[in-house]
Amino acid sequence: MSNWTKENIEFLEEHWGKCTAREISEKMGAGFTRNSIIGKASRLGLSAKIKTRTATSNKNFENSIVEKNNTSRKIRKSKFKSLIIEKNFEPENPKQLEELDENTCKWPIGHPDDKTFYFCGRSSLKDFSYCKLHLLYAFQPKGKKEDITDKEEVPEFLEKKIKSA
Repeated sequence: MSNWTKENIEFLEEHWGKCTAREISEKMGAGFTRNSIIGKASRLGLSAKIKTRTATSNKNFENSIVEKNNTSRKIRKSKFKSLIIEKNFEPENPKQLEELDENTCKWPIGHPDDKTFYFCGRSSLKDFSYCKLHLLYAFQPKGKKEDITDKEEVPEFLEKKIKSA
């Protein structure tokens, strides 16, 4: 059990952010574990953003995170583009709930209280509950808001609205 005296607290505040919690616990001696150091720092309201050995040893740490995010965004965007390119979707095959199976699109059409309510019924994609068309509605690509602001893709009338907003 750690004994938090005024001197111990001052030592923690002085070294917090300069050393890791493990290093502080070793310097403070027996009874002060890494977790007790982190807990006390949290209760004292010390900043949680301290440098770790991995982050300080990697000079390009932030650059690698940004690069990784951009790569994953491009991959995800290309997956959805392949679905958008195909414009000839098979016709709807209206089905009632009892008629659905694992190979049919389960996208609801209308309101469940209406007598005209049905499910799409097209062939669903493997491992999904929806057809290609409804998959585009159900799963919007990450960063869609960012994509629309690219100068090449924004139609003129939208560009004017964006500027006036």
